[in-house]
Amino acid sequence: MQLSPTEARTYADRYPDRAKDQVVIDLAARIQKDGYLRLADLCAVCDWKSPRSARHARKNQEAEVRELSTYALRASCERSRIEVLQILQGVDYPTASVILHLYHSDEYPILDFRAIWSLGLPQPTFYRFAFWTELLTTWRAALAQCRRMEASISPRDFDRALWQYSKENQPRANKRVEATSVTRAESRESLPLAVAFRSVPHA
Repeated sequence: MQLSPTEARTYADRYPDRAKDQVVIDLAARIQKDGYLRLADLCAVCDWKSPRSARHARKNQEAEVRELSTYALRASCERSRIEVLQILQGVDYPTASVILHLYHSDEYPILDFRAIWSLGLPQPTFYRFAFWTELLTTWRAALAQCRRMEASISPRDFDRALWQYSKENQPRANKRVEATSVTRAESRESLPLAVAFRSVPHA
């Protein structure tokens, strides 16, 4: 990890968009109580993470948002949790990671090029489940390191620190456009669960 665990709190405290964060954080208590997202919740997450995708998110039906988010938040399989959400319009790996980060009872990273760089991982061309697993393992280990220095560091604090560290230190030449989720790519290699799920009839 490029970010020193001893500096995580310092960088987290310099993160500038806390008021914007609060809009989606404030939804957590109700979503965790209900066990699902509403369409308005999904649109709020998309507006926060990727405003360009928000118009696509608004094309989803209320019932499908509820059903698929219920499944993702209750699933025991990691692949199901991250990829079933991508059946929804406007949702790819990064946006699905935000839903898990903010609303799942387990701890998850946000998939973002800044976090990837700050953790010392190479930026992939496509986001696939194998990379998500690598990121998840690396991020959880790094968070545990930070907590040995300061036990009160939350997943949200840590994500803010990774983002801010990249913002201040990542060389411009190394900054790359966000990778494409494999579910959006024209690739037959390792088709994700979401693609298979689309082909199965559901009552």
